Amino acid sequence: MAAAGENLRINGDRLWDSLMDMAKIGPGVAGGNNRQTLTDADAEGRKLFQKWCEDAGMTMAVDTMGNMFMTRPGTDPDALPVYMGSHLDTQPTGGKYDGVLGVLGGLEVVRTMNDLGIKTKHPIVVTNWSNEEGTRFAPAMLASGVFAGIHTQDWAYGKEDAEGKTFGDELKRIGWVGDEEVGARADKIHAMFELHIEQGPILEAEGKDIGVVTHGQGLWWLQVTVTGRDSHTGSTPMPMRRNAGLGMARMTELVHEIAMKHQPAAVGAIGHCDVYPNSRNVIPGKVVFTVDFRSPDQATLDGMKAEFEAKAPKIAEELGLSVEIEEAGHFDPVTFDPGCVTAIRSAAERLGYSHQDIVSGAGHDACWINKVAPTAMIMCPCVDGLSHNEAEEISKEWATAGADVLFHAVVETAEIVE
Repeated sequence: MAAAGENLRINGDRLWDSLMDMAKIGPGVAGGNNRQTLTDADAEGRKLFQKWCEDAGMTMAVDTMGNMFMTRPGTDPDALPVYMGSHLDTQPTGGKYDGVLGVLGGLEVVRTMNDLGIKTKHPIVVTNWSNEEGTRFAPAMLASGVFAGIHTQDWAYGKEDAEGKTFGDELKRIGWVGDEEVGARADKIHAMFELHIEQGPILEAEGKDIGVVTHGQGLWWLQVTVTGRDSHTGSTPMPMRRNAGLGMARMTELVHEIAMKHQPAAVGAIGHCDVYPNSRNVIPGKVVFTVDFRSPDQATLDGMKAEFEAKAPKIAEELGLSVEIEEAGHFDPVTFDPGCVTAIRSAAERLGYSHQDIVSGAGHDACWINKVAPTAMIMCPCVDGLSHNEAEEISKEWATAGADVLFHAVVETAEIVE
């Protein structure tokens, strides 16, 4: 396939300006963003993205999950499109780059193609996937999961936020229910590339410009409910307590121990908990928390889950507690398409960027799309590996390098027409 020469680069200043302009929508309180999915800020961000894409000559389609597809036509009407994209929604205390870099990097690729008069055989589609973060409506990657046939739309529409508002009602409220059947184009994708910040410290520590993502970690989320008896902290003798908080503490240690057994290819933590009645002078009678196990190896991932499910009830029994364990989220480890991975690696080498193969520690929309189409990811470093935090930061040079590699991988895959 034809490939653009190494002298062809995206406009890094324009990409950076777009990132900063999008960051003005849904600002956080500490320099980042709070543009949670299906909020008014999300709707405003979508409208700005739509305007930019239409100004670049693209046409928009929106499906019934609110996924946005912005298309630049190819020269062959029968050729399947090459996709780029990520997400515009953020965490409540999110940064300016997580997800957004992949969406606006895709837009910048199209803008650069327009500047250079590049035509491709395959159409090119820039996508904004709805509710990747899963903060307001769990689980994460919700809309790409419905698109790929992992979830049903009815199930997704019924997911509730902390205030009891449903995904379906909120999507309708902000005016982004499209008329395209979700998943209708799932079997019509030539390839997909997602550019993303690493959200980890490896690339910066190794001094690498580009991460060539070969695999994605699998994940198990387990929602654990530990029930004891709430009673007065001052007047209840220690031997007579049924302290649900103590049960959670020991299970937290258990999660850590299990993950440490499988180093370096596993992680585990408890990141969310609710304590009841959550009063200073009341021993907790109930605690609900979520265990997060991840590994790129299927046997390791399932083994960690099984060990926790076997040992947590024993901890509860020793403390006079009861425990319920529910599966709250899951996806298997991902092996990205070798052809797409090679296109990314070759682009980095052609452009002279330092690079290394890397495994994604976080879940991404590409993990679901990989089930229906050839897919791979490009990562750029982020400062101190910090993400899901308003202090999340990258440099203009890192963003530019990532978008340069995206540009070359996409136009090579989409086949330049002279």
